Amino acid sequence: QVQLAESGGGMVQAGGSLRLSCVASGRTFSIATMGWFRQAPGKEREFVAAITVSGGTTKYADSVKGRFAISRDNAKNTMYLQMNNLKPEDAAVYYCNPVRTITTMTPVGSWGQGTQVTVSS
Repeated sequence: QVQLAESGGGMVQAGGSLRLSCVASGRTFSIATMGWFRQAPGKEREFVAAITVSGGTTKYADSVKGRFAISRDNAKNTMYLQMNNLKPEDAAVYYCNPVRTITTMTPVGSWGQGTQVTVSS
C-alpha cells in the first residue's frame, strides 16, 4: 500500500502563493491517477485537483480553476500543487491520495497527515 507524505503548507496573506508536495512510497505512484483534497474545520473533505499518470489530463474543482496547478514527477514519486492568488476560503488541511479515475475522483488510499494551509485576509 502506498504511503503518502504531504508538505509545503504554511501561512500566507490573501493573494499569496504556496507550493505543496506529496511524496509517495512504493511503485504504485507511477501507475496511479493522483488527487489533492482539502478539509476545512467543520466541513467535509473536498476534491481539489487530480492528474493522470502521464500528467496529460488534469481536473480541478471550480473554486480553484485558474489559480491552482497540479503536476507530478513520476521519477521522484512526487506530486505538486502550485497555489496562486490564495483566498481565505482556501484555508484547510490539504491531503493527497490516489483516486480511482480522473472522472470519479474517488480516493482509494489511506490518508496521510496532510499539510495545513492558512490564509489571512
